[in-house]
Amino acid sequence: MGLEEDIRAIEDEIKNTKYNKATSQHIGRLKAKLAKIKDDMVMRAIKSVGGGEGFSVKKSGDGTIVLVGFPSVGKSTLLNKLTGAQSETGSYAFTTLTVVPGLMEYKGAKIQILDIPGLIAGAAMGKGRGKEVIAVVRTADLIVILGDVFNAVHVDVLMRELYDSGIRINKPKPDITIKRTGGGGIRLNRVGAVKLGLEEVRAILGENKIMNADVLIRGSNVTQDDLVDAMQGNRIYIPAFIAINKVDLISDAQRKEVEEHMREKYGVDPIMISAHKGYHIEELQDAIYEHLGFVRIYMKPYGEEADMEEPMIMRKGSTIEDICHRLHRDFVDQFRYAKIWGTSVKHDAAKVGLKHVVEDNDIVTVVTKL
Repeated sequence: MGLEEDIRAIEDEIKNTKYNKATSQHIGRLKAKLAKIKDDMVMRAIKSVGGGEGFSVKKSGDGTIVLVGFPSVGKSTLLNKLTGAQSETGSYAFTTLTVVPGLMEYKGAKIQILDIPGLIAGAAMGKGRGKEVIAVVRTADLIVILGDVFNAVHVDVLMRELYDSGIRINKPKPDITIKRTGGGGIRLNRVGAVKLGLEEVRAILGENKIMNADVLIRGSNVTQDDLVDAMQGNRIYIPAFIAINKVDLISDAQRKEVEEHMREKYGVDPIMISAHKGYHIEELQDAIYEHLGFVRIYMKPYGEEADMEEPMIMRKGSTIEDICHRLHRDFVDQFRYAKIWGTSVKHDAAKVGLKHVVEDNDIVTVVTKL
């Protein structure tokens, strides 16, 4: 059998084998074997396809999002609506042959949006210039999965292609450490209510010829798939959401049917838009902003008024140290303290250190030694 037949056979066996204590090792080995075959096919596709002109795009702005969808789903029209970029549009497939960047300014943030060639089934294995397209997607800060109301099933294909190319959407990176050793077999250390057992871990790692390693797993929801991903070591974890285009071309009843399908399939409400008519574009912009996790920080020079016109755009979880790095490379070395006005402190003008986490709309003064 060829590799594609091997993949289908393994997937069928996993699907038809009931998971229990007696079968867990066997299923784990199958999942590890399947991941290795798929990764080998992706690497073979990467080596066999040369680079494409226009597929190397320098990231800019406060965040980068990629529009992912089938050909002719309306990505170029949406890019033009969001950014004013002049991406060629047409009613035929593969209008976009290179990556077209645009810049959306929203709530003080400068957000780079990339219109990429449409993905098709088999893109993860290199079909339809999939190798170059996937490479761009893997560098994104956010993925907008764009479907249309007439082909909602395409979303399923896109999800599978992203998964097969090593992209994990809307899930945190599992806290798993695998450190190869010179002997001693597989030693498993667990923190929390980890359900994976030593024999499962040993079976999965053995499929990749890892016979000696110290394995540390933290967390209660770690699965066999998470361990396989950690073993492969090339997974990317990116937030994403679904938008469905061309809703102006169907009835309200049909629109609700598509929404219910997405809700049942993925447990989320898609954003229903019309790029051509501009329907729900502001809702889409809000979703982009929220999923990127921005916070607006207003800088107040010492002894002066705060600049409330142009916020510094940071990500949730950013610290005073992160702000100092943005201001000047010497600010961390010369740092004395910072003053905060806002929700991240108990009282205004509170003095904080480098590790203090800021929140949206905080006003910050950084005081240095010089």
